[in-house]
Amino acid sequence: MSDRMTREIYRRWLEEQPDGAHFERVAGEPVAMAPERAAHARLKARVWQALDTEIRRLGLPCEALPDGMTVEIDDDTDYEPDAVVNCGPPLPDDAVAAANPVIVVEVLSPSTRARDAGAKLEDYFRLPGLMHYLLVKTERPAVIHHRRDADGTIHTSIHAAGTLTLDPPGIALDVDALYRR
Repeated sequence: MSDRMTREIYRRWLEEQPDGAHFERVAGEPVAMAPERAAHARLKARVWQALDTEIRRLGLPCEALPDGMTVEIDDDTDYEPDAVVNCGPPLPDDAVAAANPVIVVEVLSPSTRARDAGAKLEDYFRLPGLMHYLLVKTERPAVIHHRRDADGTIHTSIHAAGTLTLDPPGIALDVDALYRR
């Protein structure tokens, strides 16, 4: 008998875990996420706030969601990014997963850096609607932007300052402001 959890069993199992415990499900198995450092928490809050502010300012048919929302990769893999922009119809209030993620953000930490830049990069871009995957460094100003072109090609650029444009959906992020304290 396999120890793999279906999504339904995993979600029931998550509800039984202590408050503050965070997990992702990879290949049907829960993977514990390390506690966050203050720098990580601050930066992910700033990123979410910047995305949310831009979406509201532009009146886009999207919403920025903080960590806690799931991005379902396949039947056996569910990630919980630091922020996600979901576009299309608004999610129901009881939704636990982003139905149409267009932008996914992971703030890098020592324990997840390799997985975020490797397996997750590949997995997130398996989602046909995902256009942007941002890896945000905590130790110095740098946002690594992976962008899908119309032909499916993934391009990578590094932004240490200035404006990062995420089009679609048309959001401009001020990289300098993300790192201002």
